[in-house]
Amino acid sequence: MILQIAEIKKSFGSRQVLNSVSLSCDKGRVSGLIGPNGAGKSTLFRIIFDLIRPDSGTVSVYSKRKKPLGGFIDKPALYGYLSARDNLRIFARMQRMDLTVERYSELMELVGLDASRHDPVKYYSTGMKQRLGLAVSLMNDPECIILDEPFSGLDPFGNRSFQELIRELARTKNIAVLIASHNLYDLGDLCDELYIINKGEIIRHGNASDLFRMASKSYRIYGEALIQSKTLQHLGAKISTDNALVIPGVGDIEAVIKGVVDEGCSVSACIPQTSLELLLQKEKL
Repeated sequence: MILQIAEIKKSFGSRQVLNSVSLSCDKGRVSGLIGPNGAGKSTLFRIIFDLIRPDSGTVSVYSKRKKPLGGFIDKPALYGYLSARDNLRIFARMQRMDLTVERYSELMELVGLDASRHDPVKYYSTGMKQRLGLAVSLMNDPECIILDEPFSGLDPFGNRSFQELIRELARTKNIAVLIASHNLYDLGDLCDELYIINKGEIIRHGNASDLFRMASKSYRIYGEALIQSKTLQHLGAKISTDNALVIPGVGDIEAVIKGVVDEGCSVSACIPQTSLELLLQKEKL
């Protein structure tokens, strides 16, 4: 374990923003903090970075490094009129570091950006800016990076590409990653574990795959000749030319797909239709 948050409470005036929030992060693993806007995610991250003080509770970082944490809150605070290299130079100077040419090239390669570009960052795409923000986060070679809504504004391709980059960094660099998002799709198949936060409380925590499955009561199956499937018809699926929306009912989705394939229909994809609202319910699903 590299980061442990225990019983954090925080109020602003009469409004309680965080109520006994606890979570932990391990090296080489990606943990997700997911909840609707206003749930307290950014406030918690500001407490972790010691930007604001909690009313009670503790933040423990188990590391001997001087600066073991990296990351950004809301979005990377980049200088649009400067180049990527000049941006990193400024952030290095803020941290009393010397950014060598070799280290700059290493960071840019690590996040998948071209180190030879000299144009202002304002011309970068949203995805490129997020990658540059990640490079700033990695500058101190941290053991844990904390990213607040890193997929905001990305198109589906950029989203998937950035997810793969984060997963690769966690695995190959043995970095602990904590990500906050309000979108279950962003974190469902990226994280090893998920913490569900609502109104300042962690209301659910567990294996990401299990929670993602709990939030998937229906599935959209893509394939050919699905309209001929007796299995789908029996389940009352909404079937169109090349896809069907199905609620498995008592049987699981694997059994449904097997039944469809056994009937001679082809299945090219099965995408869960997830709902964060289901996970925000305190009742057992």
